[in-house]
Formats: sequence, C-alpha cells, structure tokens
Amino acid sequence: MANLTFLGATGQVTGSCYLLETDNYRILLDCGMFQGSKENEAQNAAEFVFNPADIDAVVLSHAHLDHCGRLPKLVKDGFSGPVYLTDASYPLLELLLKDAANLQQRDMEWENKRRERAGKPLLEPIYEMEDVEALLTLRKAFKYGEQVNICSELSVKFFEAGHILGSSIVQLTINSGGETKTLVFSGDLGNPNSPLLRDPTVLTDADVLLLESTYGDRDHKALDDTLDELRETLADAAQTGGNVIIPAFAVGRTQDLIYWLGKLYRQGQLPQQQVYLDSPMAISASEIYAEHAQLFNSDDLEFNKIAPAGWQAWLPILMYSQTPEDSMAVNRITGGAIIIAGSGMCNGGRIRHHLKYNLWRRNAHIIIAGFQAEGTLGRILVEGKKSYLKILGSEVAVAAKIHTLGALSAHADQSQLLQWASHFKDPKPRLYLIHGEKNAALSLQTCFQRRNWKANIPKPGDKIVI
Repeated sequence: MANLTFLGATGQVTGSCYLLETDNYRILLDCGMFQGSKENEAQNAAEFVFNPADIDAVVLSHAHLDHCGRLPKLVKDGFSGPVYLTDASYPLLELLLKDAANLQQRDMEWENKRRERAGKPLLEPIYEMEDVEALLTLRKAFKYGEQVNICSELSVKFFEAGHILGSSIVQLTINSGGETKTLVFSGDLGNPNSPLLRDPTVLTDADVLLLESTYGDRDHKALDDTLDELRETLADAAQTGGNVIIPAFAVGRTQDLIYWLGKLYRQGQLPQQQVYLDSPMAISASEIYAEHAQLFNSDDLEFNKIAPAGWQAWLPILMYSQTPEDSMAVNRITGGAIIIAGSGMCNGGRIRHHLKYNLWRRNAHIIIAGFQAEGTLGRILVEGKKSYLKILGSEVAVAAKIHTLGALSAHADQSQLLQWASHFKDPKPRLYLIHGEKNAALSLQTCFQRRNWKANIPKPGDKIVI
C-alpha cells in the first residue's frame, strides 16, 4: 500500500509538492515555491509538515521555481537524498535557484535595513547560497523514457511535457504490499502551439492521474489570431512611437517570444529595430536552450539550422542587457523599442522599472503573454481595475494599452488538457485536479463529469491511498 498527500498547488497554481509514502520509503514529487500574494509567499518560510531528513528522494518535474524553489530549504532542514530530474533540467535548476538565492539575499538586506531603523526584529532568509550549492550536489539526471529505479519499491520514467526545456510528465511505478500501481503526474503540460518544444507525450495507462488545471476554465485564442494581434500591436507602437514592454518568464516564455519576433523579422514584418532582452537570467537560460537544440521540434527547418548558433543569429537586432547600467540605459529609451524583462508576473525584477517608465505613456503597449497569479501586479494589469499603481515607491498612471496574448502561453488550455487526458484507457485512472485556482479547477471538473469521469479537487493536506 502507498499513500499520497497533497501539500501544495492545491486550490492554487504554485507551491507544487506531493508526498508519496510506501511501506519503507518516502519521496517528494516537486518542492516548489508559493508565488503571488503576500499571504501565498509567506508560506515559503513555514516549516515543512514532515521531517525533511526522513525523505529518501525527490522527483522533480521541471525547473520553474513554483516546482523547485523550496528544494534548498529542504536541504537546509535536513534532506540529503538524491534529486531525480531530466538532463536539460540539470543546468536550469542551478540557474534558477542561484538567482532566487541572490534575489532573496538582496531583498532581505533591504528589508532588514528598514526594520533596523524601525527597531523591529531582523528577518532571516529562507535559505542561502550554501544551501543551494549543497542541493545541487544531489542532482541525478536522466533522459526521457529511461527507466530509473529509485528503490526496491519505486521506479520513475520522465516523458516530454512540452512546457519548458527539460519539463516532464512523471510516471511512477509503485511496488508495495504485493501490488503494482502506476501514478502519473502531468507536471505542467505544454501548449501544443509551442514553436520550440515537442508536444506532450501521450500516455495511456495509470491507476492515479494528477492533472494540472492552470487554464482549466478557458481556451487560448487561436494561434493565427494571436500572431495577427502581435503584428498589429507592433505596427501600432511603431506608428505612434511608443515602446513595447513584455514581461516574460526567463525560462520558456522568453525563448518563445524571441522565436516569434525572429520569425516576423525574417518575414519583413517587424517594424522595430531594437529588441532588448533585459534579464541576465533569461540570457543564460537562452544559451542553455541553444545548447539543447536537439530537443526542439522539427517544424521550422530554417530555425533548426540556425538555432545552435544562438538567438542573435536568429534575430540579429536582439541586444542583451546584462548589467544594471545596461538596464538603466534601456529605461532612457522613450520609444521604438521592444523590451523583454522579468519577472513574468511583474512581481519583481527589472520589468517593474520598465513599467514605471512606460506604463503612463499613452503610446506604449504592454503585452502580457503568460499566466498571472492572483495578487500579482501582472494580474492587476490584465484585469484593468486600477487607473493608478504604486511601482517602486511611485504612483504611476495606467495609460498604456494592455494586450493579453493567450495563445503564447506555455500551458495547455482546457480543450488541450481534455484531449491529452482522453487517451487514458478504461477503466480511467482516479483523477485529481491540481495546479489551478478554484474557478479553473471547478470548470475542468465539470468538463470531466460531462464525460462520465469523476475528477477530484484535493485540499491541502488531503491524503489518498494508492
């Protein structure tokens, strides 16, 4: 017998974490950060509800922080077992966790200066760089489709999820109590419209299925319509002289955007002659993508021929902003540029500076090309409920045009989730909807019910028997 406890990404999108216990072993599926509102992020400092020293291994679906961001805290609190992940996730995990540690240290130093002046007790970081370094020594990387024996009771296979480079659907085989059961964890399923990665692998057999529901309540716009809107937005900005500001996740969204901008450039449909990537982490992630070009799909022969040479070979007008001085120079550009910067939900990073300098301009355009969690600045912009926002200590009018390009999302939409899940054979696996806000999960649940397939929506702390 085996038990599975839902510890994160239940009732919300972030904080992915699931505890699997057999007779003799305990492993975690993911150990991610909570993101979004201050209340959500406060959960990152909380103690784990289990003893990290008792965890035998971690299986990681992919390297986004909402799936891996609390791994260093796990090590800090006593975990010392292996972390199983894919080959391409191996370098991305180092990149994202070191960046997260640096940002945390910088933010903590600023907050503690404020607290010291106010006579308040000082805070300690959730983890430090030495914890990241210790975690990185525990990585064990494997190829897609390779059978990996975790222990006598558990084995794992990774399959392509098509979400970001190295992202995986996790298939766990459990041999416990004289029975063999299969658990499939979708991780984050990719959008089949992704220009770079192959479509999610179709699986057909499972006893239990954990399925993400980020976009469980809606379908993306048609890709052709979205690309038309992108062309129109760029043309409008060029005509009126404004900048185009694009908040983007450093891993995945940024590389897709550069692909599409390069495609428009090569078709003579990109009026701007300055494209800035203002994110050192996104620049490094893009280099890792280029090093793993063998994992790209083969749809665009021209791109696949150029990709190993790097992104600036594909989009010659692409310029990298590495240093703070480079970023400040970009802030002085009042029009005619496309600026891509993180964070993707506008809740930190250099994008806030670019919004501060451009959001009040009527000729500027803000392109939102990814999911925005509740409580984030990006979500506020998408909902359009405020005419003024406080950004970096300044009140900024919301006068720029806000565009949402859903088809560029790296997540599967409602129809795509249903289509992927439909391949599972009868009798259908026990289904649990995770990684979704309440309305999204409820909507997807209704869709499955119409197909005579019961879909459960777990709550934090719920435990099931496999």
